[in-house]
Amino acid sequence: MQHDTKNLILAITLSLGIMVIWQLFIAKPKIEQQKQAQIAQTQNQQNSNDPGIGVPKVTGTPQAPGTITTNTPTGLMPAELALAKTKRLKINTGKLEGSINLTGAVFDDLKLKEYKVTIKKDSPIITLLAPSGTRHGYFAEQGWQPAPGQNIKVPNSKTQWSVVGNDTLTADQPIILKWDNGAGLVFTRTISVDKNYMFSIKQEVTNNSSAAVSLFPYARVQRQEIPKLIGVFVIHEGLIGALGEDVPELKYSDAKEGEKVEEKSKGGWVGITDKYWAVTVIPDQNAEVTGVMKHIPLGNRDAFQAHFIAEKPLTIAPGATSSYSNRLFAGAKVVDTLNAYEENLKIKKFSNLIDWGYFYFITKPMFILLHAIQSIVGNFGIAILLITLIVKAAFFPIANKSYKSMAQMKKLQPKMAELKERYKDDRQELQKKTMELYKQEKVSPVAGCLPMLLQIPVFFSLYKVLYVTIEMRHAPFYLWIKDLSAADPTSIFNLFGLLPYTPPEILMIGVLPLIMGVTMWIQMKLNPAPTDPIQAQMFNIMPIAFTFMLGTFPAGLVLYWAWNNFLSIIQQYTIMRQQGVEITLLDNIRDGLPKFLTKKS
Repeated sequence: MQHDTKNLILAITLSLGIMVIWQLFIAKPKIEQQKQAQIAQTQNQQNSNDPGIGVPKVTGTPQAPGTITTNTPTGLMPAELALAKTKRLKINTGKLEGSINLTGAVFDDLKLKEYKVTIKKDSPIITLLAPSGTRHGYFAEQGWQPAPGQNIKVPNSKTQWSVVGNDTLTADQPIILKWDNGAGLVFTRTISVDKNYMFSIKQEVTNNSSAAVSLFPYARVQRQEIPKLIGVFVIHEGLIGALGEDVPELKYSDAKEGEKVEEKSKGGWVGITDKYWAVTVIPDQNAEVTGVMKHIPLGNRDAFQAHFIAEKPLTIAPGATSSYSNRLFAGAKVVDTLNAYEENLKIKKFSNLIDWGYFYFITKPMFILLHAIQSIVGNFGIAILLITLIVKAAFFPIANKSYKSMAQMKKLQPKMAELKERYKDDRQELQKKTMELYKQEKVSPVAGCLPMLLQIPVFFSLYKVLYVTIEMRHAPFYLWIKDLSAADPTSIFNLFGLLPYTPPEILMIGVLPLIMGVTMWIQMKLNPAPTDPIQAQMFNIMPIAFTFMLGTFPAGLVLYWAWNNFLSIIQQYTIMRQQGVEITLLDNIRDGLPKFLTKKS
C-alpha cells in the first residue's frame, strides 16, 4: 500500500504539474493571443494617420529616434501600393529579395527566399519587412541626429536619395546613395550584404561648410502592430537586445503597459525577434551607445521600437569627411549562422537571439547532437529516434537499477498481500510492517518512478529544441508526418480524415498521440495493479490525459515520447524476466479495460 500510495502521489503530481504548465503557458497564451488579434483588428478598422518614419528634431539634448505623424490619408495602405508609389533599389541575393526605399533610404521590403509560409508547394515565401503604414509595417533605418544647439539639416523620412552607379544590391555588389543638404554637407551611404542576412552600412559625411558640425549616429528597427504570436512560454517574442552584460527581453504586452528598457552599452545590439526570424540593428562593437526598447503609441495603433544612439557625437571639421559604420541583421535565426556572426564579427552574445532558456546547458548540447545525427542520416525524425537510443544508453545503469527494484517489488506482492490481510484493521501497523519489509528486502518503493523523472529534463530540452530552432521547421518524417515541428495533423474524431470535418484543436488526437498513449498505458500495466480501486482508476486515466495533452505538441516530441515508452517497455520486460518475475501484462491490461469489454458471454 505504501508503495502504491507513493507512486500514485508522484504520478498525480507529475500529471498535474504538466497539465498546469500546459494550461498556463500554452492554452492561456493562445486565448490571450486571440484577444489581442481581435483588438488589433478593431484598431485597424479605426486607425488614424499613417505614421511616418522621420526623426524628431533635437532640442536641448540628443533625442532617440522616434516616430512622427505625417499628413498622409487615413487608413492602411496596401503593401503593393506603398511599394509601387516609391522609387526603390532592388535587393537580390541567394537568400533575400526585396528593395530599399529611396525616400528615406529605409529597409522596408524584404522576403526570405528559402522559407515558405506553409509546407504547401504553392505557399508564398516569408515576408519579413513591410513599409510603414501598411498592415504589417516593419522596417529598419539608420541616420544622424544633430548635436544640441546645432541647426543642421540632416536626412529624414522625406529625403530623396540619389543612386551612384549600381542600382541592385547583391552579395557581390554594394550600392551607394548620396544626398546633399544644400548647406555644405554631403551624406553618403554605402550598403552591402553578405550571402546570408547581414547588411553593412557605412555612413559618411563630407563637410564643405566653414564650420565644424557634430552629429549623433543612430539606427532603429520598428514594428507596427502586435504580430500573430506563437504564445508558448518557451519562446520569447518581442523586443530583445544585448546591452552591457545583459540580454534584456521585453514582451509586446509589457511594453504596451509602459515597461521600457534603456541601458548604456559598449557595442551589443537591439532588435525584434519572432519565433524563427529577427531584425536587429548592430552598432560598432567598440562604440559607446544607449540602447532602448519601448512602445510608441500611434493613434489607435501601436508600434514597438528598438534603437541605439551613440553616446558621443561625431564631429566633422570643415573640409573633412568622417564616417560611422553599423550593421543590420534581417533574416532567419539559423544556429550556425548566428554563431558565425558572433565569432567572426565579434558581435556580443548574438547567438542569444535564439531563446535557449535557463537550461541552455541541456538544450544546446541536445540541439548539437540532434543536428549532427540529422546531418548523417538525413532526417530529423530518424535523428530523434537515434538520440532517444543514445539517451537511453546514457541512463541505462540507473534505469536498470530502477527496473530491478520494480521487479523486486513485484516479487514482494504475495508477502505484502499477507501483511494487508493480517493488519487490515490497523493501518498504522500495516505501514510500519510494510516499511520493515522494504528495509529487510533492500527495496526502494519509489525507485520505480525514477525513469519517468529522468526523462522529464530530456523531454523539456527536446521540446525547447523543436520549438525554437528553425532547423526543425517544416522538417518532414514519413507517411502523414510532413512537419515535425507541428502537431500530428490527423484526428481520431474525424476518422483520420475520412470524414469531411475538422475537429477543434483540443480534439486533434492523431495517430502519434494515440501510439504514445497506448505505449504509456502498456508500460504502466507491466507493474502490479494497485489494490485500491481509486488508485487503479487514476492510473488508467493518466495515459488518456497525456494523450489529449500531447495531441497539440510537436509531432517530433510525441514521436520521442512514444519511442522512449516502447524502449522502456522492452527494457523493463527483459529485466523482469531476468529477475524471474512472473509477468502478468495481459492480465493487468485485461483488468484495466472496461468491464463490458472483458465480460464473458
